[in-house]
Amino acid sequence: MDLLCYRKYGHNEGDEPRFTQPLLYKAISKHKNPREIYNQKLMSEGVVEANIAKEMETEFKLLLQDRFDKSKEVEKAFITPFMEKEWEGFQKAQSEDFDISPETGVAKDDLLAVAEKLYKIPEEKQLFKKSQRLLSDRKKMVEDTDKLDWAMGELLAYGTLLQEGHPVRISGQDVERGTFSHRHAVLKSEESEQEICPLNSVSNTAKFTAFNSLLSEYGVLGFDYGYAMAMPNSLTIWEAQFGDFSNGAQIMLDQFISAAEDKWKMMNGLVMLLPHGYEGQGAEHSSARMERYLQLCAQHNMQMVNCTTPANFFHVLRRQLKRNFRKPLVVFTPKSLLRHPQCVSSIQDFTTGRFQEIIDDTIEASSVKKLVLCSGKLYYELLQERTENNRNDVAIVRMEQLYPLPEKQIKTIIEKYNPEQLIWAQEEPENMGAWSHILRNLRHLPFEVVARNESAATASGSSKRSAKRQKTIIEQVFK
Repeated sequence: MDLLCYRKYGHNEGDEPRFTQPLLYKAISKHKNPREIYNQKLMSEGVVEANIAKEMETEFKLLLQDRFDKSKEVEKAFITPFMEKEWEGFQKAQSEDFDISPETGVAKDDLLAVAEKLYKIPEEKQLFKKSQRLLSDRKKMVEDTDKLDWAMGELLAYGTLLQEGHPVRISGQDVERGTFSHRHAVLKSEESEQEICPLNSVSNTAKFTAFNSLLSEYGVLGFDYGYAMAMPNSLTIWEAQFGDFSNGAQIMLDQFISAAEDKWKMMNGLVMLLPHGYEGQGAEHSSARMERYLQLCAQHNMQMVNCTTPANFFHVLRRQLKRNFRKPLVVFTPKSLLRHPQCVSSIQDFTTGRFQEIIDDTIEASSVKKLVLCSGKLYYELLQERTENNRNDVAIVRMEQLYPLPEKQIKTIIEKYNPEQLIWAQEEPENMGAWSHILRNLRHLPFEVVARNESAATASGSSKRSAKRQKTIIEQVFK
């Protein structure tokens, strides 16, 4: 069917389209509207009588006038609840709900049962050698070394949620294996290319689905936002191939994800995974534009985290479904930390505890003169520098949650160390990253900033120049 349309009054009823299209709108003004044309056709064919058509028109206009009159009597507008059945039992979050995260640990036997499903699969012999080695590495982490990496922590989060009856869905470019070849949630038979998904052997009721989507962030993120709205008890995730690729979906972020609860009272638990970190990959593959997301944050509308351990990532994913409200979660995910030898967690880290908004240092507080707060992979670089130079006068504290800012915990940390100097360190340029956010929300604290110089581009296109700038940041922190 070809449907040809026109605007009778231009852009809106108060517009004057004849300023720009006088001939077209002279013709439109003489053209009968579809209702009149249809009405005349029905009368000419004897389907309705003229008086009946007139009565229907009068009746409808009276209905409109009646509703209009009633609307003027309403003192306060009421938004009709949407999808009441799906959202039954959920409540609006209160500010105190964000003071500390709920317990999200999993019983050891349950965790190990899920872990075993990830490395013991009947089809193992059908996989090619690198995939078989991958399964062997997973087994070694759990049964021998007790050092679980990022991918294992992530898969265990999905598996334990499935075990508890929560479906898990993830979409984005290369999400089955992960852009950086770390996840491998879906494996392929070497001969037939049959898909094998170990996570789907965990539960008989809840399913894990992964979709390698096309490079259309706007469309895919929009779909996943709607999916999360319709399925509040499932974990719905969209992953950008690199964090800055999400700029193609800016409309969804500005109009829906950040503002829907304020505008329409609609909660949403969508998770966004945005790879972020300065490793010399250039301006288009370094920054997830953290500053833009933080600028959208207000009234507890979203959650922004930059985790530095597999266990903390595990807990923040599980936290999404362990509270009686839903908030979008943006995770600035790592690249180099995926295989960093120090970025590991023990089984106990998964079976106990909760998401840590702040991870404190372990050095003796009385010897500290300088307190450094940072976020993301920069922590490990600062830690290495401190260890090599035996600088136990510098405490390095990780800000894992950037919004809502854990202000009470920050206050406790500062009181504990009572430092002579307080620093916010970041690898992003000073006009980017979290600095403006920290400065605006913690302006009562005497923070100094150590960062790259302000820049129009997010990062240098030269890996050597990038490494030099990173080295300068680290040196300045310990100056």
